Amino acid sequence: MSGDQQSVLISDEGAVRTLTLNRPGVLNSFNTELLQTLGKAVRAAEKDKSVRCLVLTGAGRAFSAGQDLAEVEDAYTGDGALELGRQLRRYYNPVVIALRTMEKPVIASVNGVAAGAGCGMALACDLRVAASSSSFIQAFVHVGVVPDCGSTFMLPRLIGLSRAMELASTGRKVSAEEALRIGLVNQVADDDQVEVETKKLANRLAGLPTRAIGLTKRALNASWSADLETQLDYEAMLQATASETHDHREGVLAFLEKRPPRFTGQ
Repeated sequence: MSGDQQSVLISDEGAVRTLTLNRPGVLNSFNTELLQTLGKAVRAAEKDKSVRCLVLTGAGRAFSAGQDLAEVEDAYTGDGALELGRQLRRYYNPVVIALRTMEKPVIASVNGVAAGAGCGMALACDLRVAASSSSFIQAFVHVGVVPDCGSTFMLPRLIGLSRAMELASTGRKVSAEEALRIGLVNQVADDDQVEVETKKLANRLAGLPTRAIGLTKRALNASWSADLETQLDYEAMLQATASETHDHREGVLAFLEKRPPRFTGQ
């Protein structure tokens, strides 16, 4: 990769922003530069009011093959220090948290293999549209480490504990077809149509009440650690917030006036 090549490409189309991991020569594997750039780009999208849906994808023939092992080669072959925990806390975890807490819908458009940390990043998104030839691999066990990037959190919630344990402990490849069947992805499209189908979904989400979607995401995140009574109270609090938005009033008026709503995301 040339020194002046951007590791993350940013493009806007209407209210949809696409972040493209751009290290195709190494299957968009993560190095420090890519992770730092990606984190800044996700946080910028969160703050930009013109962005109402975020898409994360990869350049070339992969979504992401996970950690770039060449970057940490010295720790195994030379005198470098092996600091996997520090690396996760400093570079990976902030990106995962930003994706999960961003109060806008985030779609992973998986155009090829999503392995290891690449799989974790895809799971951290709200929805996943996968190319028919794509695959998902919890590859960590093949190098003697545990799943990270939130995989141990998201996998059992998406596909159940037993299936999550199977994929994490065997590290076997999951095809797009199987991923759809077990609930790992939301949609599968032909390879030449995955970008088109992602855009359709992203544009649909971008045209909906962004604040309501963000508050819904907040409620669903909270439900993982709440009892029913606590969650009911939290729903009431968020509903009070949602009821004060422009889009709530617009939605009700549009229904009463028998016309399509014109949501602005506010």
